[in-house]
Amino acid sequence: MEEIKRIKNEKSVYIIAHYYQRDEIQDIADFVGDSYAMAVAAKNSPCDTILVAGVDFMAESAAILCPAKTVLSPEPAATCPMANSIEVSDVLKYKQEHPDGLIVSYVNTPAAIKAVSDICCTSSNAVKIIEKLPPDARIFFIPDENLGSYVASKLDRPLDFYPSSCPIHAAVSKDDILQRRAEYPDAEVLVHPECDPEVVASADFVGSTAGMVAYAAKSTANAFIIATECGIMHEIKQSNPDKKLILAKEELICSNMKSITLEKIRYSLENLQTIITVPEDIRVKAAVALEKMITYSS
Repeated sequence: MEEIKRIKNEKSVYIIAHYYQRDEIQDIADFVGDSYAMAVAAKNSPCDTILVAGVDFMAESAAILCPAKTVLSPEPAATCPMANSIEVSDVLKYKQEHPDGLIVSYVNTPAAIKAVSDICCTSSNAVKIIEKLPPDARIFFIPDENLGSYVASKLDRPLDFYPSSCPIHAAVSKDDILQRRAEYPDAEVLVHPECDPEVVASADFVGSTAGMVAYAAKSTANAFIIATECGIMHEIKQSNPDKKLILAKEELICSNMKSITLEKIRYSLENLQTIITVPEDIRVKAAVALEKMITYSS
């Protein structure tokens, strides 16, 4: 780890990592956060080279927002099944059928999808962003139908969804939560809005990864049942060492996030590989949607 820190300082590389990364990768990162915070951190990076320890759409977002900087991915094959579930043709078909409709794309999408979207959002700001859109506008919320359902319920507003969801969060069931509550009756249940609506309804707190971290820090509870990917537990433990953390189920591991290792990061730093680029015509259009998200969230 010390060698990685030496190389990144020597080559002036800014490392940003997602909460779902391995513990040791979070420990060597200059910034750790959720997908929204990562995008802002990339844009405000003090270095000309950024290494993104996250899946492909996260590195793409950095490249979209920072065209003058070099963006590295230590594992370009790390991807997101949900993000890849929707095609540009699906969006164009919706636009053809609803020419006045607005496309709100989760940041968990490829650059090409962002390029045909009106605005992006993340789980931390989706409610806030859609609340600012015209109340009578028809909205196609893509691609996570569970997050879309959560937003629609919070705002009491109909939204059109794309039939897709995160396989990690979708794996959590209401029965899993009930079983954990029986095992740990004093624990509070923290649920990510990408989970099934039944799971969301059973939570004590619903929020993004950053929201969960903040809630756990301020809550007086001494134990939490966590319904999101296991990597978040590292950040929560850092600031709450005396609190007990229990995963809602043991299999909440994203193999794509965990495919990034210290060895791959060291190789990426030493060789300045793999450089992530986005075709300029797509980048310019996608940047509009991402910048609008940042503006609406501030």
